[in-house]
Amino acid sequence: MNLLIRQLHLEDLPRFEKMDTGIEDDYILAIFDRLVTGNHRLYGLFVDDQLVSTGGYTVFANRYAMLGRLRSDRSIQGQNLSTKLMTFVIDKALEHPHIQWVGANTQEHNTPARRVLDKLNLPSQATLFNATTSNVTSLESDSEPWQPIHDLKRKREWVEKTYIQSSAVFPLECYYPFPASEALFTDEHLQNWSFYENHDQTRFFIAKTDQKKYHYLHVVYPWSDLWSQNGLWETVSAAYRALKEQTGEETYIWTDLTREEVNLLPEDHPFTLPSPWILYGVNREDSI
Repeated sequence: MNLLIRQLHLEDLPRFEKMDTGIEDDYILAIFDRLVTGNHRLYGLFVDDQLVSTGGYTVFANRYAMLGRLRSDRSIQGQNLSTKLMTFVIDKALEHPHIQWVGANTQEHNTPARRVLDKLNLPSQATLFNATTSNVTSLESDSEPWQPIHDLKRKREWVEKTYIQSSAVFPLECYYPFPASEALFTDEHLQNWSFYENHDQTRFFIAKTDQKKYHYLHVVYPWSDLWSQNGLWETVSAAYRALKEQTGEETYIWTDLTREEVNLLPEDHPFTLPSPWILYGVNREDSI
């Protein structure tokens, strides 16, 4: 059995299409051209010139390499070839001198992927529920909305205090949380993101726009008391209505919740809560 691992390119799409992964309507097929260019890298493991496993990474903020696109042909599952491939992928990611963190984000029920990540000695760092809804009126308290923050210095003070100093996990995008560092909070990001602060200036949250399959108002709040903050959900609701009017398409509110926050949810909460996602990762200076 001859094994070969190499980077994949657009002309490898027919090889990927021939893989028997058991996944119907795999999104990779639709965006294969994007996953082999730009800040994305995709690698394949070949057995006797047949593509049998894929995996790659995407670079964020020139510092983080998020692993993903792990697929295996059902004929080779259970032979540890995916682990062999992903070990190679991690080594390739760390060849970039600016990469300081390598990790992956996978759903709790994705046992095969989690098994590979455990074999790669990538520790779990956070578990987050992707809570989505299109109506938060049941959470409102008939209170005054929070005040927007426009001052860049004030925005940076908040993220420094709540995320950067502690390296707390920060959801940069929907599906893409990272241990916080200054690299995530560029002036451009801080200017584009909407910040809101309560009236006594003890709490804030960030509202960002994102689009995956649908449009999202991505709400990021760094404390676990978001169900008891007067005016917070009135502010979210107003921002959501404005975004929905702007997109004219299917649009939702998205917020990433810890298990503690989910346990504190009111019984009549409006959120859809799929299987949680587990963030795995390790810093460059730590052994992999």
